[in-house]
Amino acid sequence: MVQGLGMKFSVLMCGVLGLLLAAHSSAAEVRPLVQAHSHNDYEQKRPLLEALDYGFCSVEADVYLVEGQLWVAHDRKDLKPDRTLKSLYLEPLAERVRNRVGIFADPQARLMLLVDVKGQGAEVYQRLKTELAPYASMLTRFRDSGVVTGAVTVVLSGDRAWDLARADRDRWCALDGRMSDLTNAAPAGVAGSSTPPASLVPLVSESWRTLFRWDGDGEMSAVEKARLKGLVSQAHAQGRKIRFWALPDRPEAWKVCQDAGVDLINTDKIPALSAFLRGLPLPPGKPPIADEN
Repeated sequence: MVQGLGMKFSVLMCGVLGLLLAAHSSAAEVRPLVQAHSHNDYEQKRPLLEALDYGFCSVEADVYLVEGQLWVAHDRKDLKPDRTLKSLYLEPLAERVRNRVGIFADPQARLMLLVDVKGQGAEVYQRLKTELAPYASMLTRFRDSGVVTGAVTVVLSGDRAWDLARADRDRWCALDGRMSDLTNAAPAGVAGSSTPPASLVPLVSESWRTLFRWDGDGEMSAVEKARLKGLVSQAHAQGRKIRFWALPDRPEAWKVCQDAGVDLINTDKIPALSAFLRGLPLPPGKPPIADEN
């Protein structure tokens, strides 16, 4: 009897160990997906970690300044003291970069951490400088002398402290631009534009619904396809990346963005977009329509 129980326990432990080793191996060998952006990533069951395990190279976290700390949530009512930018994102990223786990097993892999500031932009910017300083070794650094690219690039969206960031000659973060920063700017290296350089605004984001009527059903019109490709080309000519939020969260829209060369494809459905970008069958279930923000 005892021997039988011992045998069952050994088999069980071997199974558990096998699962753990498989999970570690999977995380260690995952291929980076440079177009994959986890929209409102903190609402996933495993913030950051699920996106990384599926190879995502961009994640989004909304932050509020509470009691001198940066707390993460979409709405103020959902704020919790144990869900901070540091605990959910900065510390896990530092550990994975240091140990070269997951996408960071590739020394060339880069991740964008998009921090959406929900208010008090100036105060958040000052606090963020303090919080980012201990992680300098993994971060992209923006200076007058040039940009030194790190494993993680922090970009501020939402209530951006525009004047503070622009005046800061040595930064650990950049700013997310808007369509006016794209359409009013001269191409990179061309004089005559007062808009910010790509070193300050490396990314331009806009609502899909503001620019396009197509919602993922049927064929996108030739006119809208041409407009999309034109915006992508314009962003790339200026040395910027481009992203659309409120994108229909479905394969038809992902394909349109992929074909047009959109740099970051928004999704709330991490496994489905990962499978799509890898050319694998999509998991069962219809992806949801994207949140407005």
